[in-house]
Amino acid sequence: MQLIDGKALANKIQEQVAQEVDDLKSKHNIVPGLAVILVGDDPASHAYVRMKSKACERVGFYSITHNMPDSINQEEIIGTIEMINANPRIDGILVQLPLPKHIDTDAILDAIDPNKDVDGFHPCNVGRMVTGLDAFVPCTPLGVMKMFEEYNINLQGKDVCVVGASNIVGKPMASLLLNANATVDVTHIYTKDLKEHTSKADIVIVGAGVPKLIKADMIKEGAIVIDIGINRLEDGSLVGDVDFENVAPKCSYITPVPGGVGPMTIAMLLSNTLDSAKKRVSK
Repeated sequence: MQLIDGKALANKIQEQVAQEVDDLKSKHNIVPGLAVILVGDDPASHAYVRMKSKACERVGFYSITHNMPDSINQEEIIGTIEMINANPRIDGILVQLPLPKHIDTDAILDAIDPNKDVDGFHPCNVGRMVTGLDAFVPCTPLGVMKMFEEYNINLQGKDVCVVGASNIVGKPMASLLLNANATVDVTHIYTKDLKEHTSKADIVIVGAGVPKLIKADMIKEGAIVIDIGINRLEDGSLVGDVDFENVAPKCSYITPVPGGVGPMTIAMLLSNTLDSAKKRVSK
């Protein structure tokens, strides 16, 4: 069993990003800029945004966070997005999800300029990704693909089971795997017999948000397990969607929680924002 060290890979990617930022500054006087919209006072959302801001600082990005109260209306958020769309110093826009219930998330994401949609959630980017065209790809699935690349895991012809079908993780993950010529089985909350699907798979990728959902008897010997879930238990400890202690001995590769996919998500956000900034050079 080999651990896939997402933290080490994320640090490596951030070092590469920082080097390229230095080059952009010295050669073209361009500093990549990221704007974050944070609505309400959800502690987890605030923690994520702080982590992203610190990461921006580490690699030399310009970043700004627009903090908005829970009571804000949809038109005001869209107005702020339109202002950021027009700001030439900003290369990437990130709306921290989830948004309050009275806000239409689809309308908010649709308002973002697709060329600044570094989260890869705009319908334009989603469509381009599905068809294999150049696009901004959602950061978590992109991070998983980078892990496969780093550890020389060939996806072609592999049977892959994706557990969870969200627009943020499961669906884009399935599309990227299909584009890599894997055979993909997507399961979700209405799947009748989850074990029936996971136990046949060469690779199981789990992003369901259910602590220790995947047990040892649901995984075949030698499988590769990617745990995207991160759940805080009542005792304060963090666990994934996989019963790591019992599943790991059966695996050829497995990601830990924390220190697996989580750091890669932020690394890919930085990478996407840098790619957007590079396009300023040719304008």
